[in-house]
Amino acid sequence: MDINQLIQVIAAGALPVLFAITVHEAAHGYAARHFGDHTAAMMGRLTLNPLKHIDLFGTVLMPLLLYFATSGAFVFGYARPVPVIARNLRNPKTDMAWVALAGPASNFVMALLWAAMLLGLRAGSVMEPFLVLMAQIGMTTNVALLALNLFPLPPLDGGRVLAGALPPQAALTLARVEPFGFFIVMGLILMDVLDWLWMRPIMGATYWLIEMLLSPFFR
Repeated sequence: MDINQLIQVIAAGALPVLFAITVHEAAHGYAARHFGDHTAAMMGRLTLNPLKHIDLFGTVLMPLLLYFATSGAFVFGYARPVPVIARNLRNPKTDMAWVALAGPASNFVMALLWAAMLLGLRAGSVMEPFLVLMAQIGMTTNVALLALNLFPLPPLDGGRVLAGALPPQAALTLARVEPFGFFIVMGLILMDVLDWLWMRPIMGATYWLIEMLLSPFFR
């Protein structure tokens, strides 16, 4: 990829990626407020302002470094987690699972909207390369974030969802893994295990569901 192509990809992907991260984190905060915890609201995190959710290292520097270090083959990043105090929730164990699920659910909705935009452009024969690329990046980014965050290991959202579904003792055992969860996930990614055993099947199923939902409108 030459420098002009790289600039075009960054320009087309900036808005979809910022929305994917921002809405995901804000969704956690809104869900937490719904279930009784107002911590995110009091800290000003119930906002779509990306500056409130971006982590300089995790959202900007790490993805760029990995992109250039691997020639675009591997990119990984994260945003500042929205603060949630479980004891403030009305039913901490189950409500925390719903709060965690809100993030991936928001990514699914955004992926659906970007896919609808892409199909709409094609249906209207509006094949402006920049808009098509933006829609493609928006759909792919959100599907990838959904799949990664649903991996059932804390501190990822899927780990918190699993903890909410497990019996108390098993949930406590799972919670003890959280300090090491990030390093385990990174190891699985670098060994290409997470990609084959989790990301591809979940992303494939998500793309299939999006196609099923949109196919009645774009025949």
